[in-house]
Parts: sequence; C-alpha cells; structure tokens
Amino acid sequence: MPLPFKLKEILKLTPELESWLKEHRDRHPADIAEALEELNAIDMARVFIRLDGETAALVLRNLKTKSVNSLLDALGPERIAAILDEMSLDDAADFLGEVSENVKDELLDLMEADEAEDLKELLTYPEDTAGGIMTTEYVAILETITAGKAIEVLRENAPDAETVYYVYVINVKNQLVGVISLRELIVANPQEPIRTIMQDKVISVPVNMDQEEVARVVSKYGLLAIPVVDEEGSLVGIVTVDDVIDVIHEEATEDIFLLAGTSEVESGLPLLGRLSVSVRSRLPWLLVTLLGGMVAGSVLRGLEDELNQMVALAFFVPLLTGMGGNVGTQSSTLTVRGLAMGLIEGKEAWLTVAKECLSGLIIGAVCGMIVGSVAFIMYGNWILGLVVGLALIGNMVTATTMGTLVPLVFRRVGIDPAVASAPFISTSIDITGLLIYSSLASALIAYLV
Repeated sequence: MPLPFKLKEILKLTPELESWLKEHRDRHPADIAEALEELNAIDMARVFIRLDGETAALVLRNLKTKSVNSLLDALGPERIAAILDEMSLDDAADFLGEVSENVKDELLDLMEADEAEDLKELLTYPEDTAGGIMTTEYVAILETITAGKAIEVLRENAPDAETVYYVYVINVKNQLVGVISLRELIVANPQEPIRTIMQDKVISVPVNMDQEEVARVVSKYGLLAIPVVDEEGSLVGIVTVDDVIDVIHEEATEDIFLLAGTSEVESGLPLLGRLSVSVRSRLPWLLVTLLGGMVAGSVLRGLEDELNQMVALAFFVPLLTGMGGNVGTQSSTLTVRGLAMGLIEGKEAWLTVAKECLSGLIIGAVCGMIVGSVAFIMYGNWILGLVVGLALIGNMVTATTMGTLVPLVFRRVGIDPAVASAPFISTSIDITGLLIYSSLASALIAYLV
C-alpha cells in the first residue's frame, strides 16, 4: 500500500535535511544506510532521492527490508529500477528475491534489457546455492590470446566487473581451463600466450553447491573470488568474498537460532506474521521438551519408594539433570561447529566421540568426587555419596556421548545437525540421567536407610 504522501512532498527539503545531507553525503554507503534507518519514511525518501545513482545502489543494498519497502512505495518502481541498473547483478538479484513476484516482474520490465536478462538467469537458481549468490560480472579471456591482448580485454571490461584480481581463462566452448592473477598478467611478457602462464589447476565450485559449502571452500583456500561452473565445466559466474561474508553471517545466525530450538523470524513480516512464525518455529521443539519432561517425571515416579525411605535422594536430582544438560549442550555445540567448519570428517567423527566420552569420564570423576564428598558430609552416609557420585559420572559420560553422537547421526541422515541440540539432547539426557540415578538408588537402597 503506497505511503500517504506525494512526490512533490518528497522533493521538499527542510534545512535539517540539508544539514543531514551535507554531513552524510560523503560517508561510506553502509554508514549512510545506518543513518537513514533513523529517519522517518518521508524524510528517508527525501534524502535518498538526492543520492547519486551508484551511491544509492550501494545504500539500498545495506538497508533493512522494512526501509526498502518504504522507499519502494514512496519513490515508485521507475526510480528503484534505475537504481537496480546501477547495482551489481548479485546484489540486484538478492534485492529482487526479497520482493513479491508482482513487484519483481514490474521492476524487471522497467530495467535495461541486458541487465534484466542476466537477472532473470540468476533468479532461476535456488538462493542458497552457488548459483544463487554468484555474479556474472567477471572478466574471462580465451587461452589462445597473448598477455598483451589480455590486458586490452581487461581494460575494456574491468569497469563492469565485480572484481579483476583474478582473470579466468576459458576455451572456445566457454569451459574454464585456467586462472591468472592480475599481478601475473601485468608482469608477463606481452607476447607470451596466456596458456603458457596461466594456472591450469583451478579451484571452482558447481553451480548447485550449497552456499555454506562454497563459503567453506573460499575460507579454506583464502580466495577473494571463486569461479562457478555448470555440469559441462562452463564458466557461468563467480562468487566474491563479500558474498561469502554475508553467507557466513547468515548461516551462523541460522545455526544460533536452531541451537536454541527455534528459527529466525523475518523482520519484514507484519506483527501477526512474525507471531505466527515465532509460534510455529518454537512450539514443535517445546512439545518435544514437554514430552521428555513427562517421561522424566515417570522415571522419577519410579524412584518414589526410595525417596520416601530417604528424602536426601531428592536433594541431588536438580544437580544431576542440570549438570547433564549443560555438558550435553557443550558437546553438541562443539560438534555442530566442527561439522559446520568441515573439521569433523570420516574417521575424525569417531575420534571426536571418543574424545568427548573420555572428557565426560574425567569431568564426571572430578565432579562426582566433589558431590559425593558433600553428600557424605551433609548426611553422614557414604553409600549416598557413592550413589550420587557414580550417578553423576554416568550422567556426564552419557551426556557428552549423546551430545556428540546425535548431531553426527543427524548429519548422516541428511538433517541439519543444529536442530539436534538444546531441546532434544537436554531432554534425552534428563531421562537417561534419572534412569541411572534411580537404578543405583534402587540397587543400594538397603544400605541407604
């Protein structure tokens, strides 16, 4: 729904906004975007319309969804389409991916034909793949030309390229056959054929690779950009390091939400929409926790006779469940991070399980001795201290083992291991911990009373 003001109102500039423009016009686009967020909708439009095309494109990229929607309503599709023409293709594709289909089609129709055609191609790829985050604005040269000719090609195409630090080499079929850095190209003999000075072992990613895996490859090899190829090995685009940083931030945020047993709520949705997403993302895992709590309660109910005979047993129940849940969450967090970073592969998975199990044994032994000693001092019963100490050791070993194994199993069956954390693991550990405690108490109850 359009905002309740007309274009002539946007054209008015108050002395305060003139001062604002003077202060912020020469700042970095990210800083301008941050400052714009503090203005009301009409003042934001008044300022934004006075930015030059290139700056406006960079500012638009850094604005939040709510502010973008306000500008879209205020300035109209023609102005926004003109700004999109100034944006890099990957950023423009990201922007169009956030708007409705009707708005997207309208903006594409208003854009320059070549830009619109390239954008339509990018928008065909899933947004969380290499194809979805790549740009087609790169410099590629044929392997048959000389270094001198390559410099001419670079000089002609560099203004429109996302980056020129790497120049990619292709054959006549557009297949990626090599890469040469800008420095290597500049210092090469102008008469030297490109195929003799290029590096033919090129690190590339397939167009359908998950964006998180792309980020991992770029990070592993320390690249500023990485080429994207299709099934035939043809060069279709590149992913630059700024997009990789965005992916890392996005994936880290997603994992943090999943570790808490929920998912991210879109800030661009209306209040009822955010409420609906919030409830739907939290409720399933909280129901798992509720069910687990009921099972844990039934286990504790099995300890009723022992508790009636020795009330001291109940004193240590919160300690056992709390310690087990914390240790299990620690292990699952380390495992999920290791999987996300590619640090746990193959045999390393079993070594991780063994390491965490041994860690649980050592931590449990130390904590068990302390708690057992406290139980003995408080109640003067060394059997009670033995039961509590052994239960804590068993709970720690179980917690670290489950906290490591469950994410590994989830990864193996194709489920995001981040969702295996807090609610599922902590509830399972509560149940197993109480089972261990009740079993030991039942076995030794004759010596406790």
